Amino acid sequence: MPRYGRVPKRKIKPDAIYNSVIMAKFINRLMYVGQKSKGEAILYEALDIVKETLKGEAIEIFNKVITNVTPLMEVKSRRVGGATYQVPIEVSQDRGQALAMCWIRDAARARTGKSMAEKLAAEMLDAYKGVGAAIKKREDTHKTAEGNRAFAHFRW
Repeated sequence: MPRYGRVPKRKIKPDAIYNSVIMAKFINRLMYVGQKSKGEAILYEALDIVKETLKGEAIEIFNKVITNVTPLMEVKSRRVGGATYQVPIEVSQDRGQALAMCWIRDAARARTGKSMAEKLAAEMLDAYKGVGAAIKKREDTHKTAEGNRAFAHFRW
């Protein structure tokens, strides 16, 4: 962390098949121990399953899934006068997409049985329809932010 100024954002190259930066970011979040080829294989297989099920374009389905899971509000801990408050704050677009990707990945990993591609496809289908563990996580985050709205004046 630099003492002064902001760290510049890195440019991420789009993925090879769909030419999408968001998909490339998701592949980076999906992989274990730097095995990008496995992450790509899992995502592309999951997208093939979803595309066959919903009869649509994979990139449009993927973007809708990410949009459905992206949160608008979250809470951040602030220490004021010896007490810690959960202060609701708005989420930036980059942070919201990052949270959505992590929630989809974690929900897919938590599912039982099958291959990772099938679990990821099932979670994406649920998120597309507006149900599933990733959507529940988003709703819980919004409820927490709504419940702590009284502490919004501690935002700075």
